[in-house]
Amino acid sequence: MFDKQIKIPEPEEIKSSCPMPNALKKIKAERDKLVEEVITNKSDKLIVIVGPCSAHDSKPVLDYVERLGRLNDKVKDKLVLVPRIYTNKPRTKGVGYKGMFSQPDPTKSEDILKGIYKIRELNIAAIEASGLAAADEMLYPTNYEYVNDLLSYVAVGARSSENQLHRLVASGIEVPVGIKNPMSGSISVMLNSIFAAQSSQIFKFNGWQVKTEGNPYAHAILRGAVDSYGNDIPNFHYEYVMQVIEGYAKSHLKNPAIIIDANHSNSNKKFKQQIRICEEVMQNRVYDSDFKKAVKGFMIESFIEEGNQAEDKVYGKSITDPCLGWADTERLLLDIANKV
Repeated sequence: MFDKQIKIPEPEEIKSSCPMPNALKKIKAERDKLVEEVITNKSDKLIVIVGPCSAHDSKPVLDYVERLGRLNDKVKDKLVLVPRIYTNKPRTKGVGYKGMFSQPDPTKSEDILKGIYKIRELNIAAIEASGLAAADEMLYPTNYEYVNDLLSYVAVGARSSENQLHRLVASGIEVPVGIKNPMSGSISVMLNSIFAAQSSQIFKFNGWQVKTEGNPYAHAILRGAVDSYGNDIPNFHYEYVMQVIEGYAKSHLKNPAIIIDANHSNSNKKFKQQIRICEEVMQNRVYDSDFKKAVKGFMIESFIEEGNQAEDKVYGKSITDPCLGWADTERLLLDIANKV
């Protein structure tokens, strides 16, 4: 039984009442193009999707994104910075804080309508403040239309990469979609997901039969795996990445590209390890031209203050997974830029 609580307006109604200003639409289009050029190998820059594990409070997120905007002036010739403004939080057991989309106030119960408006306002303010358009995870495919005009990058998580609806909706998204390897770490499953996302599809979506043309920018994100005992298995090392590159070649997929997620099971959620992981990957790009051509950048979890906290008491500190602090993040991004 479903207890109907609040009628959620259609996406176009929400967008019309909280629109993206025309001046910001131009900025977003320019950021979209920069990301696409890296994925399609038209640019030698690296993409870095960087920011907090989850955006639980607008004020520190805007503060963080403004810092990224200032840093962008120093690294824009080498890096395409994409702020993580993640507004949905997957929960392994289905309970707990579910992200700003569902809980605009982490201390209160779900208020999805308020959450939709809050994330639209946050993303619009972030573009205006920094000149950078954000990335978010598509945790709930049917919600994507509420934010599709705001994002320059969309991620499909490890728990979702085998889900048919995620694959089908990814095929209709007009910006690059990074699909994470499943929790098992299976390369073939990940490549099958990318194939589905790159293919034209017909399916039922939000009350319509829809047809997509396929998303040629769909690509792989390596985030590590988890074995049957719950142990983390990193997959950013040279040998594993080369297996993915070989799988790409056999699959004949468009625009073979790999993003390395430096946290999650690659780091065993030891946030400081993200620095070492990025350094190793950059060294392997120097060592092997095929590795360099395929690896297009990083996903890094970072906030103003390092680590995490159980309750929102420290400004700019994650209430979900632990993150790098700003000082380490700035040094790391400058170092990556110097090595591109």
